[in-house]
Amino acid sequence: MKSDKQTATANEIPAQGQIKSRKRVAERGEVFTAEREVNAMLDLVKQETERIDSRFLEPACGNGNFLAEILRRKLAVVARQYEHQEAQIHLQSAIAVSSIYGVEIMMDNVVECRQRLLDILCEWYGSAMHGAVAPAELCAVWRYLLERNILWGDALSLCLPLPADATLIQRRDAEPIIFSEWSFIKDMVLRKDYRLASLLQAQSQSVPDLFSDQGDEAYLPPKAAKEYKPIHYMKIPTYYDTQQ
Repeated sequence: MKSDKQTATANEIPAQGQIKSRKRVAERGEVFTAEREVNAMLDLVKQETERIDSRFLEPACGNGNFLAEILRRKLAVVARQYEHQEAQIHLQSAIAVSSIYGVEIMMDNVVECRQRLLDILCEWYGSAMHGAVAPAELCAVWRYLLERNILWGDALSLCLPLPADATLIQRRDAEPIIFSEWSFIKDMVLRKDYRLASLLQAQSQSVPDLFSDQGDEAYLPPKAAKEYKPIHYMKIPTYYDTQQ
């Protein structure tokens, strides 16, 4: 997935709404991808954007232009396939959120992205459920998943951001980005935590003579940094805090 933030050159004049400040453009090259380009790119993988459990990772997600549109497309499918099925609306919305991941180096963008996606969920729920307000317990599930999946980090170093003057020792010991994989079996969910670096390394390593069901070259997944027992998905906001 292409970064939500594009690097601006000296000859480019970003459209209104694509930048937060010229200072941020100069320091970070922060220019947000316009809606037209977001939709055009996602249409190239349209079938995947309409699979509720298809996983997407945006390595420089900004305030969520790509992730917001992916979520909208997934939720549209949920509403269409599970109309008038409240229990499934709840479950499938959680699955949709759990499949969306983002890394962003600017903390204010992380906070804004999480809130933006949560707002989309709440607005969608009211439409899908004919004006009903999303239950507080379900909102708590969405919020927890977003806090675990939209992370503050440096997608180049695959670690939490460090100051520019960080020492070699500090860089060596930088805290790694750790994502949670959420696997749903009916209304139960299994969480496994992985270092992002391990996931990328495993994906780049082919396994001789091993192929997937679709004929693609397969790879062996990395060992999880931590694995939790399966729980009911509505316990997500409360259970894990007691297991740290």
